[in-house]
Amino acid sequence: MYHINAVDCVTQMQFVATCEKISEAYLLPVIWQLLAGFPFVILGFHSDNGSEYINYQVAKLLDKLLVEFTKSRPRHSNDNALAESKNAAVVRKHLGYAHIPQHCASLVNAFCVDFLNPYVNFHRPCFFPETITDAKGKERKKYRYEHMMTPYEKFKSIPEAKLYLKDGITLEQLDAQAAKMSDNAAALALNNARKRLFGDIAAAMRKRA
Repeated sequence: MYHINAVDCVTQMQFVATCEKISEAYLLPVIWQLLAGFPFVILGFHSDNGSEYINYQVAKLLDKLLVEFTKSRPRHSNDNALAESKNAAVVRKHLGYAHIPQHCASLVNAFCVDFLNPYVNFHRPCFFPETITDAKGKERKKYRYEHMMTPYEKFKSIPEAKLYLKDGITLEQLDAQAAKMSDNAAALALNNARKRLFGDIAAAMRKRA
């Protein structure tokens, strides 16, 4: 089973999905799901250089959506540094490193859609860098606590943010989703759902043994 992690480079809004195999047939529906999850219009899609992404089917999908397609250079992990950092801070933190059987992909994907993605986008704060230029003209990044906010709060802070929303989605709808529960309540719901998920995975593995 494979985790697919999509992160917006401006707001750090993030969506995680899972699929049984890393191939075109399994990956294409997951890319549809990820792109549909973002409430705003996607202008660019940047991936690593694996053949599961670099193929005619993915290119056709992105061309249909009028999304620019770019890829990372081989052996340059910094080309996708934000997504790589989120793999550790979010995906591995909540889903771990242990092997999960392919037949449990639908269970994990449902967990991501119902609990993990809403939590990280509406309740989990992120650092956003401030660029400081010193006396020598060198730029440095400062990460200040007062600039911490959730990805959705970062999106709302963009001037005229509502102009970037997809048709049929409003800030009022997103505000209602964010206010549905407190940050602590959302974290508790996420942890309880994760316990149930791994209990269901263990039961499924025993059943197949």
